[in-house]
Amino acid sequence: MTYDPSLRVLTVLELLQAHETVTGAELARTLEVSPRTVQRYIMRLQDLGIPVEGKRGVGGAYRLKAGFRLPPLMFTGDEALSLALGLLALQQLGLSDLTPAAGAARAKLARTLPAALRDTVQALEEAVQFDASPWVVNTDAGLLQRMLQAVREHHTARLGYTSHRREATERRVDIYRVLHVDGRWYAAGLCHLRASLRVFRLDRIASFEVLDDAFEPPTDFDALALVRREQPQRKAYEVSVWLAAPPAELRGQVSMWYTDLCAEGAGTRLRGKREHLSSFAAFLLGLGVDFQIESPPELRAEFGKLAARCAAAQEGSSGLRSIP
Repeated sequence: MTYDPSLRVLTVLELLQAHETVTGAELARTLEVSPRTVQRYIMRLQDLGIPVEGKRGVGGAYRLKAGFRLPPLMFTGDEALSLALGLLALQQLGLSDLTPAAGAARAKLARTLPAALRDTVQALEEAVQFDASPWVVNTDAGLLQRMLQAVREHHTARLGYTSHRREATERRVDIYRVLHVDGRWYAAGLCHLRASLRVFRLDRIASFEVLDDAFEPPTDFDALALVRREQPQRKAYEVSVWLAAPPAELRGQVSMWYTDLCAEGAGTRLRGKREHLSSFAAFLLGLGVDFQIESPPELRAEFGKLAARCAAAQEGSSGLRSIP
């Protein structure tokens, strides 16, 4: 049997983790090396901080310190690239609190990889750049962690919540799932106050407490379907607008939640649902491209209101004295 030197040291570690004690003679036979070479491998593990205990020499036995277990950290190329990309993309989930932890995890990952694979991952980190979406809402990572605890332990949570109508209430909720949709984190489950299934945005939760009360979650609960079912109830206006820019240029600037962007002529047809037409009208102006409104007529009326406000602001500004 032929071994690469680094693989021999790893094999010693695997044998030590698999058995309570292993003699030097057993290691020598398995690795097909001399007992003195085994001693060098043991010393190498100890230099790496692995707590190997035992007596060296002929007939000596070795063991790992009681309670010590080293998790497996051998990754394939695809696994290492997946981990590296996931850590880089963490901020796109609105969890900037975890940025320092992600950096430390990337450093640990680099230390566990062979040189060639480490260079590949480093090249990926230097070459890949993520564009920060304006739609991502930053979320408290500590809140998310406590919420996942409630989901895992099937315990009811008490939370202070502010609705989209800015109504502050205290809720007791059996949280079945936590999900990330269109730049926001949501908790979905049974709301005791409303006695029905509800969806809660994490960025609107002011306080959160895991209670001792337990619940049994349903086996066929679809949180994503619940979010999609609730959202249209508040987005009453069907909008259709033609924009003088290609779809590729608009993606990343336009929220894709209940929105379709399709190439049409020399531009893009935007179709979707919007609840607040005033803010959508201002958004269209801020895009900096020409557009034509097909529907709804209420959207055209919003531009009339914006024009009146702009005119009033212009007149007010002309009457002000310049500040020296």
